[in-house]
Amino acid sequence: MAEISASAVKALREKTGAGMMDCKRALSEAGGNLEKSIEFLRERGLAKAGKRDGRATSEGAIAVVTAGATGGMVEVGCETDFVARTDDFMELANALAALVAEDASATDADALLGKSIDGQKVSERVSAAIAKLGENVVVKRVARLQVEGKGIVGGYVHAGGKLGVLVALAGASAGEDAERLAKDISMHVAAADPTPISVTRDGISAEFLAKEREILRKQALQEGKPENVVDRIVEGKINKFVSEICLLEQAFVKNPDQSVGDLLKGAGDLTVAAFERFKLGQAEESTG
Repeated sequence: MAEISASAVKALREKTGAGMMDCKRALSEAGGNLEKSIEFLRERGLAKAGKRDGRATSEGAIAVVTAGATGGMVEVGCETDFVARTDDFMELANALAALVAEDASATDADALLGKSIDGQKVSERVSAAIAKLGENVVVKRVARLQVEGKGIVGGYVHAGGKLGVLVALAGASAGEDAERLAKDISMHVAAADPTPISVTRDGISAEFLAKEREILRKQALQEGKPENVVDRIVEGKINKFVSEICLLEQAFVKNPDQSVGDLLKGAGDLTVAAFERFKLGQAEESTG
């Protein structure tokens, strides 16, 4: 049996909300593999689907800059929270986000590093920041949204740069009301639990739903549900789960009596063309 560290148990607890002993058992059964441990817990009804990830594996900040119908967002990492909160570090992060909003070809971290700000290569500017701050500084990921035609892009940064969101509103005219609405929906995406993964049901992949059905079926059988009703139970739970993770169907966090979709219709039948949500450290967790 693989030796399970206290840090691994803590990480799994924060990711799933399951109990300590359940997490330890799941990690043991999965040989220490985090993703398999999550599936083990979900199949036994011990982990919540779509629970927000509470872990942060690195320091740094998310920066968001919007400019009318475009918006840019970057995650920039460093070694300590002290450096992440300095003016120099945040000025760099905001300058990079502004460049992403301005330049449609800055599609990823490598492309961004090859661009220039005020005649200086971004890669050179990052190197200068490393020398000045005394820590390694890394551009981790980039997101850019642009509305074609009528619309605006809004954004929101939460918890001192630990979480950032961009939202593209199609059909919105520029102005304070539209900007406020875009920010409100960005705040919703930041706060919603489960975290939305798609604007509508059409955006959810068949592969994702098939895996979810498999987990829910095993869960129902573990609970002793009769074989002849399992499929009906699973479809009911799938429908509820899908409604929870689709942005337009979620209850609006500032007014749970209306959905995000209803909020948009009331504002002039607008729609969310796309959204992006970055949480600090998430990039490593998805590849680690």
